[in-house]
This record gives sequence, C-alpha cells and structure tokens, in this order.
Amino acid sequence: MNTNKKIPTPEEIEKEFQEFVQQKYGGSVRLINASAGEPAPEAEEEVPEPKKNFDLKFDLKPKEIKQYLDRYVIQQDEAKKALAIAVCDHYNHVRECHEDPTAADADYSKQNIVMLGPTGVGKTYLIRHIAKLIGVPFVKADATRFSETGYVGANVDDLIRELVTQAEDNLELAQYGIIYLDEADKIATPPNIIGRDVSGRGVQIGLLKLMEETEVMRAAMEFQKSGKVEKEVINTRHILFIISGAFTGMTDIIKKRLHQSKIGFNAEIISQTDDRHSISRASHRKTSSTSALNPNSSGRLPVHVICTELGVDDLFYILKHSEGSIIRQYENAFRAYGITTLFSDCGLRRIAEKAIAQKTGARALMTVCEKVLRNYKFELPSTSVEEFVVTAEVVDAPDTELKRIIEDHNYNRRIVMCEQVRRYEAQFYTEHQLQIQFDDEATALICERSIANEQTVQQVCDQLLGSYQHGLNLIKQNTEQSTFTFPKAVLENPDQVLEEWIRESYTTKR
Repeated sequence: MNTNKKIPTPEEIEKEFQEFVQQKYGGSVRLINASAGEPAPEAEEEVPEPKKNFDLKFDLKPKEIKQYLDRYVIQQDEAKKALAIAVCDHYNHVRECHEDPTAADADYSKQNIVMLGPTGVGKTYLIRHIAKLIGVPFVKADATRFSETGYVGANVDDLIRELVTQAEDNLELAQYGIIYLDEADKIATPPNIIGRDVSGRGVQIGLLKLMEETEVMRAAMEFQKSGKVEKEVINTRHILFIISGAFTGMTDIIKKRLHQSKIGFNAEIISQTDDRHSISRASHRKTSSTSALNPNSSGRLPVHVICTELGVDDLFYILKHSEGSIIRQYENAFRAYGITTLFSDCGLRRIAEKAIAQKTGARALMTVCEKVLRNYKFELPSTSVEEFVVTAEVVDAPDTELKRIIEDHNYNRRIVMCEQVRRYEAQFYTEHQLQIQFDDEATALICERSIANEQTVQQVCDQLLGSYQHGLNLIKQNTEQSTFTFPKAVLENPDQVLEEWIRESYTTKR
C-alpha cells in the first residue's frame, strides 16, 4: 500500500465533483458552493470560566453570567437575567467600596434576593454555579434547622461561621461570600400562632440583623478548634443573602389577582400557558411572595425572582444537553467497569416522562435513572457485555431488557449498532446542517455490512456517503430541502440514487 499517497484538498475534491456533475448533466449545470456568498457566522461571545479565587476587580457582565448559567440550567431565562443583574450590581458595589472606601457611606440598597418556585427547577443549582463562577465561598442551609438564639436549634450566626469554613479560614474572602437559605417559606409566621414563635419570626429577626451590616464573633468557633479565644469578627456588609422557597400559595394568589377584573361578557380568556407567562412577569413587581415574612425582612430582599415549573421537554433537554446532566454520572459509573453506556433519545424522553409524574422537577431524574439502572450496575460488571443502550424499552421494562442484553449477544449488538446509526445522523447534521435519516431497512443493512466487513458503523456510513454532502447541498440550493430520508436503495446504488435526486431537484427548482 502506498503510504505516501497525497490526500486531496477540499478545493480538489470540489473540482472533481464539479467535473462529475458536468459529465452527467452537461456544461449548463454548474455546482455552486452552498456556503459561498453567505456571511460568515458571527463569532460567539466567549463564555467566562469559573475563578479559583474571588477577584476584587470584578469585571463580569450580566450577559456573561447568563451565558455561563445556560450551560447548566435550561429555561428560567428571566430568573437567570434577574440573578445576573443583581449579582453584578452587588459585586460592582463591592469593587467600588474596595477602590474607594468612601463609597460604602453612600446610599445603597444591597441586592439581597428572594427566589420562588417549585422544587427541582434549579434554584440552588443556579446560585451554586454563580458562586463557582465568581470564586466566592457558598453556604446553603435549610431555614427549618434554625431557631431563635437561646433556644434549641442552630443559630443563624452559624451561617457566617460556615462561610468562613468554606473560605478555608480566609476571613476577607468569607466577607464576600453568598449565603443561600432554602425553605424560607416554612419559617413564615402562621397567622394563628399563640405564644412566642422562636423558629419563625425569631429566626427572621436574626436574619434581618445579618442581612444588614453587622459583625459576627468568630471566637466560639476558634475556641472549639484550638482552645484559644481570638476576638475576630466577620462583617456581613458585603455578604449576599438569598432566601428561597416554594411559597406554594403564591401562584394561586397571582392567578386570582390576574382574573379579578376578567369577569363578564367582555372577559378575556387566559390559557394555562398564558398563566405561566403572566406569573413570570408578575415576579418583576412587588408581590405577596413574602407577605408572611417579617415586613422588615421582606424589605431587605428587594430582588424577587420566580423560577417556573419544568415540563417533559425541559427535562429531556437537561438530560441530553446540560453539562451537569445526570447521565454523565451513569456513563462514568459504567465506564469504570469497561462498559460503554449509550442513552438513546427515546430512552431519555421516557426517563423525562416518568420523572415529570413525580412532580419534583429535575430531582426526579436521578430517582428514575437509579430505579432503572440499579440492577444493570450490579449485574453487568460481572458479564462479558461491553456496551449497551438505554432505550425506551429499558426504561419501561428494565429487568426484562437486562436479561435479553446478557443472554442474547446478537440482540444487544443490533441495538447498539442501531443507536450508532442514529448518532451518525446527528453528527452529519452538526457538521453539514443537513438532516438525514436512514429508514429501518437501510439501518438494518448498515448493521449487516458492519458485521460482515468487520467495520464500525462510522466507517460504513463514511464510505457510503463520501460524496453526498456536496450533492445534498446542491439539492438544498435548488429546492431549499434540508431533510432527507435514505431508503435501502441508497446503500445498494448510492451514486445512482444521488444522481436521480440531483436531476429531480433541477426540475423542481424554485
């Protein structure tokens, strides 16, 4: 074999294909580069990467923060925008105070935040990634664990001490951290309470002091560690406080207000989808989300952010595209045993459908995955299976499919190869912006050839469609068609089928 054979350039390949077309259809037919004349795509803005340490020369912009969050959290665009703006306002003020200490004396309302939304929509995830991006310590706690000072339960001052621990005892860094208090709706004072509410209003009063500028003694924690008492204090002036909760009555209250004036013959009908958007818009106004909280506390939380409920499509997108998708964890778990795990689109959608029924948002995704794949993680490492596909059938009947995968090698191999064909189709679209799909007969024939020729699916498809990119682009140029279904004939006579398609595209040219 001649290893010195020159590899043709893209221009040479295009020239050869032009000659091929002209020989078939005459000199009147000319191949035009589909991308010629089109403006070059705009360069994407660079998404910032997390900082290892907080930089007092804070220079992030709201759009940059949102772009970073988009990598991990889907939907919630309005919430991400509001959070990005509030965070930038807060840390820009921190930077100003560092550069000019007199700026601290100016009137400024700290951008503490209250987040509302059902469980599992990404509230904690958003804040955790913001803290990671900025490079500040982050503490998350449930409000229900605290009680008023002097009573049984944790003291809210412990939040500050935990922040110091997260900052690895760096007091200065701790004073720029983020404290996230979840389930805040559960410390709202019940209207019919009798006596002292030490775990509700008492905690709120303690939080109010922290959200303002106050100093927390570090002595107690230091004494426990070293037996020495040092009078070190942590100032909360620049600590960003975020409280979160479901506030389950919030949605009904907003709906009631929206519909109060919509009664009678001229009433406007609002759909469920409209309700969702209306509720989201309502988050930009002063709502009753914190009406059960101490008025002073709600006044110290000027930024209100509402996260909307997720649907099946949202959960599917999280599984397939989010950088923090739970399926990465399962891929890694099986890879540790030398097993490749492929999640098909139909399998991911069935996981999303089962998760949505649990009404716990994205949290249910791991619950469903664990229930489906638990026996797979137990059984497969002790078998000869090297790869398998999580299909809709696996999600619906995991034990039945597990048995077939282990006992029927040919069955498992066909399923894996079919999924590889689907992935080749997706790769072709990513590279060429042309949607191709092999029908069932064509898919089966690709698998047969792969086995017979001892080739990968990728190799079989590459050999088959070597000249199809240019031909399909020519058809797209003539007819604006960008989706193509490949029958069995494409595998049997690829050049002939392509020639016929190109010829037909000229008869239907717009």
